[in-house]
Amino acid sequence: MVVGYVVMPEHILLLLSAPEVGSLSTAMQVLKQRTARALLPKRPRHNAGQRQLFGDPPRRAFWQARFYEFNVWSEKKRVEKLNYMHGNPVKRALVESPEQLRWSSYRHYFLGEAGRVRVNVGWGEISFATARPETSNPR
Repeated sequence: MVVGYVVMPEHILLLLSAPEVGSLSTAMQVLKQRTARALLPKRPRHNAGQRQLFGDPPRRAFWQARFYEFNVWSEKKRVEKLNYMHGNPVKRALVESPEQLRWSSYRHYFLGEAGRVRVNVGWGEISFATARPETSNPR
């Protein structure tokens, strides 16, 4: 289940709980395949004879082949990771404040709004009482 997310121009940040069935690698594979199929332009079908002569045209990759996994075991670490994720677009000067980015779970947590991706808080409510994402722009 998705606990937090931020979609940036060249990568995404996700905080996920472990899948109930399968593995995180399989879940990421399915996510990458489905989004690539939906967002990449469709290639025209060639007849088999042409493929034998020229091969398939090269296809630009939508996703990098890897992802980085970090296990989070405590509420303190979950809050830390969510704050990092939500503050990242501000630090990168993509927005002036986290609520401006519509493709983020920030609005779910701090404004109580439904976001573009459904967020299920799998560990109970997460308390941000002690820290919020950094909103100053360090240019």
